Amino acid sequence: MKTVNLTSDFVLLGFSDFHYNHTAFFSAILIIYTLTWTSNLLLLSSIKLSPQLHTPMYFFLGNLSAVDITFSTVTIPKLLSCILYGGTSISFLGCFLQLFFLILMGTTESFLLSIMAFDRYLAICKPLRYTSLMTDKVMVMLTSICWIAASLHSILYTYVLSDLKYCEDRLIPHFVCDVIPLIKLSCSSTTLAELLIYTEAPLAGNIPFLLIFISYVLIGRAVGKMKTSSSRSKAFSSCSSHLIVISLFYVPVIFIYFRPSSDHSSQHDRIVSIAYTIITPMLNSFIYSLRNKDVKKGLKKVIIKLFLHS
Repeated sequence: MKTVNLTSDFVLLGFSDFHYNHTAFFSAILIIYTLTWTSNLLLLSSIKLSPQLHTPMYFFLGNLSAVDITFSTVTIPKLLSCILYGGTSISFLGCFLQLFFLILMGTTESFLLSIMAFDRYLAICKPLRYTSLMTDKVMVMLTSICWIAASLHSILYTYVLSDLKYCEDRLIPHFVCDVIPLIKLSCSSTTLAELLIYTEAPLAGNIPFLLIFISYVLIGRAVGKMKTSSSRSKAFSSCSSHLIVISLFYVPVIFIYFRPSSDHSSQHDRIVSIAYTIITPMLNSFIYSLRNKDVKKGLKKVIIKLFLHS
């Protein structure tokens, strides 16, 4: 079979093989994209402008908002183009840039969620030592490790997949250049790429998930020992938003990436991908905003300032 070179374009099919109302779908995705940007920018502004939000928890949350904005920007514009034209071309370089940022944002979000779980563990289980343990230096160091480790992970995958030979059939049955569709499109040996998926990828995903699990086991034990229901309720309230966000992120990711390649269906994967690449980045900011009194106060300040300057 013929292979394509670096100047050849790929074609993202999007949902062209689905029967759906294009206008309604386009409008829904555009509204989600607008809400994602607006809600996350408001959240970032409230964190910056509200002194009571200048804490490690909200510093990590600010990073999560930045990830969500970038995540949606990497995926949604091409999806909108796919909906409009029934598919859209993307250059070789553009495809692997999209892949790089897709993996980078997904991995960074996973790492950030684990650090946020660790932060909640320190706040609930070691409240008297929290400020001495979670210092500004530690906070910045943990966040930097997240971004650096995620970048190295993404560079590794992008390099390995871009080094494959791709066949003359350049149709990608997805709305993004993702790992599994690209491996299926290759007409050269994909042994190394598949080895990464089944060894390094679970390691990169399991370590943060294990840290989250251990953190919440210890939190659960500490909450169970609390003497008053009000204390238990307060501790649970501080963790509930984070637990919801973890579920929204990990359930679709596990469905797509942590099952045998023989079980993969391109149609199912595309539907599930919408959940964690498009819907979750929008919902995260709403979950933290609507369930947190301090964030709501900060948002009110931001909105009042916007109206005063308008």
